[in-house]
Amino acid sequence: MDFATIIITQPLANGLALFYKLFGNMGLAIIIFSVFLRFILSPLTRPYMESMKKMRLWAKDIEKIKAKHKDDKVKLARAQADFYKEKGINPSAGCLPYLIQIVILIFLFRLFTIIFANGGNIADNLNTFLYEPLKLSTGHEINTRFLYLDITKPDVLNEPLGIVDFGIPIPGIFLLLSGVLQLLSAKMSAPYVEAEKKVAKQTPGQGDDFAVAMQSSMIYTFPLMTILIGLSFSSSLVLYWFAFSLYQVVQQYKSNGWGGATPWIKKLSSLANRH
Repeated sequence: MDFATIIITQPLANGLALFYKLFGNMGLAIIIFSVFLRFILSPLTRPYMESMKKMRLWAKDIEKIKAKHKDDKVKLARAQADFYKEKGINPSAGCLPYLIQIVILIFLFRLFTIIFANGGNIADNLNTFLYEPLKLSTGHEINTRFLYLDITKPDVLNEPLGIVDFGIPIPGIFLLLSGVLQLLSAKMSAPYVEAEKKVAKQTPGQGDDFAVAMQSSMIYTFPLMTILIGLSFSSSLVLYWFAFSLYQVVQQYKSNGWGGATPWIKKLSSLANRH
């Protein structure tokens, strides 16, 4: 085995096997294991949550700095840096946790592909990564059903709904929820986009307008890409992303409330109350 497999893929595989042995269902094991991974990564995300809370607290002051130095990018950058240092804000605090999330996602994709999509017996495929105490018996049959899902196949509703496949897959519930949770998380963690739009309109040149437009569009394009790309992945990976995203939204809410998603939540609540 290569170095990356030994330090990343093997521990992930053994963690998954442990939860499978505890709960006896691979789909449930993936969800609980995903929550466990998110929990042990929580200390890494705490600085990011704290910085987001402080940025929300000092949002009006940050807007004033941007408005004051809208014609001078150098002074604006220096003033922002000084202000962040004074208030103990670290805007880059979220980089490390998200890089780790991406690394885990890549290696889980690799692991799930080897285990579930390479053919052969799933337990035997998993055993190639397991430490001796956690190895499954040779030929052990792992039930790949979880609710309406077959975790070896993409999360699409064509088959469960009895819809003939005309080449247009219908995203399944967990895949759609993953996209919605990612959208909600992005809205919660970007409470200043609208304010930055106002500042950008007052700033000469198109640079700020383009940057803010990109920031705004990514809030919606990333969840959409999650759904479209997820149509090609096994639902095992979708279950992981769903559980991981749900935990992240709960953690964000406990730390900073609804944040930038507050107007969105209020509109949804208003619509629900009407009915």
